[in-house]
Formats: sequence, structure tokens, C-alpha cells
Amino acid sequence: MERGWLLWGTAVLLLLHVLMELSPAVNFALRIGFYCVLCLVSSALAAAACLLVNGGRTVKNMRIIRAVVRTFKYFFGLRFEVKGLENFKVEGPAVIVSNHQSILDMMGLMEVLPDNCVQVGKKELMYMGSVGLIIYLGGIIFINRKSTSSAKMVMSEVAKTMVADNVKVWVYPEGTRNCTGDLLPFKKGAFHLAVQAQVPVIPVVYSSFTTFYNPKTKLFTSGKIKVEVLPPIETKGLTSDDVTELTDRCFSTMRETLFRLSGRPS
Repeated sequence: MERGWLLWGTAVLLLLHVLMELSPAVNFALRIGFYCVLCLVSSALAAAACLLVNGGRTVKNMRIIRAVVRTFKYFFGLRFEVKGLENFKVEGPAVIVSNHQSILDMMGLMEVLPDNCVQVGKKELMYMGSVGLIIYLGGIIFINRKSTSSAKMVMSEVAKTMVADNVKVWVYPEGTRNCTGDLLPFKKGAFHLAVQAQVPVIPVVYSSFTTFYNPKTKLFTSGKIKVEVLPPIETKGLTSDDVTELTDRCFSTMRETLFRLSGRPS
């Protein structure tokens, strides 16, 4: 009986392998499915570790989460080439902004995430099972994107908290995933936050995923991701009147860097 199950299991695995080689759609679906299962299982295990080590919701849990997620790249054949980590070493808190491409961004985030750094994310993430639990335990700041007034109130409180607790805040200024190889226009929330708290903005740019990951064409293979942490942009002395110029400056710098890292003309 056991031998029969072994033969059937081997046959199924071989069939899946053949289908993955012959059909990009099947390969994409299986890889995405495995990624989602990996996230759910790893989140449950990491949540237990966070509760045992730190007892509850705290930014200290990000060290545990970071260690777990950094193993994911080996399952998918992804390599990271990172430059500029020294730019995270600023005195006091800061607002970190980066481009947002896909559900795989979590791997890129954890590859370079500095200590004492929390993310800002949409409220809906709280309801994603064990994934919602682990990001809650990691101290992520949830905002209601459908309510402008609510989001502004949250960001105002974030400004006070980041200074009082000496933490960095990571924001995706595009506001949504964008796997086009370019940047979407930036929303100004992160830059209002930086100016209000009078803390520097640190841009982080990831090269385009389009050479190995594209949901529209069902592409998902192995690949290399270049990451560059750019020098901090100071906001001391700036006011709300300077936010638009600050946003545009950061957008231009990050877009130029994105094209350079991705090997395409600006």
C-alpha cells in the first residue's frame, strides 16, 4: 500500500513538473499558490515565536519576521543585489519610501528592513488570517484608504509616535501595486508626514520585476532584484507649502534610479 502511494505521489509530481515546463499559466498558478501557502504557514509559526519571545504587538517582532521571510528567496530562485544600506544610519526617526510592484515586495522589504522600522499598510490586511496576525504583531500601522480624514488623523498620530519612540516608518507612496516597470504618481501622505515630524525621507528603489514576474503574461521564474537605498533628503525647515516640491523631487530621483537599475533608458 505504501509503495502504491509512493508511486502515485511520484507520478503526480512528475506530471506537475511537465505541466510547469509546458504551460506558463500552470507554472505561474502553482508558484503563486505555493507562495501564498508559504506565507500563511510561516506567518502562523512566526506569530507563535513573536508571542513567546516578545509577548505581543511590538516593532521588535520585525526581527523575527525578517529572519523568516528572508528564507523565501531560496524557494523561488531570487537573488538580491543591495547597495546603500549605510544611508539607513541616520540619527533619529525617518520616513522610508519605496516603489510597490507586487505581492513579492514583502521579500524585498525584509531583505533590507532596518531595525526599529514599521510599515504603513491598508486596513484590509488585518483580515488575511495568519498573515494579518503577524503583521499586526509586527506593529504595522493600519490606515483606511477609503477615508481621507481617517488617514490624515492616523498619519498625524504617526508623526508624534515616530519622534517619541524613535522609529522609522516605511511607506509605499504609489498607494497600490504597480508591475509596469514604471512609477505611478506619488501620493503626498508620506511627505506630509516627514515634513510634519521634520525627519528625513529615505528613498529605496527596487529594479523592475517584469523580467521574471508578470501576472498579465503569467510569467514567474527566477531572477535578480537590484535594490538601492538612496541618500536621505532632509526636511528640516520645510513646511506644508514645500510638500509638493518634495514629492516631485523624490519621484524624479526614484524614477531615474528605477530605470537605471532595470537597464532601461530614462
